[in-house]
Amino acid sequence: MKRSSETKNKKITGKLDLVASISTLSGLSKSTSGLALAYLLVSIQKGLKEGKDVRIKGLGIFRVVKREATMGRNPRTGEPIKIKASKYPKFRASKTLKDAIS
Repeated sequence: MKRSSETKNKKITGKLDLVASISTLSGLSKSTSGLALAYLLVSIQKGLKEGKDVRIKGLGIFRVVKREATMGRNPRTGEPIKIKASKYPKFRASKTLKDAIS
């Protein structure tokens, strides 16, 4: 799959970049900022595991979506297979976030 030149030039922000940014903006040490980010992520995961929506004002809503069981086909053999039901996380950006990037 080819990437456009626009995609190639964009820097991906990772966890370390976020920790550095939090540290700079808050005046906290990088280790304290890293712990705060880690606890935020664990709290989001815990809320989702309990079946709750996690709403962060100005960012958006994290929720668990249920995918029903379906029938599919093995692409190699064409044989029908049953795909079991599953749950997956979904994120919906808030209007504030959408407005900030447009």
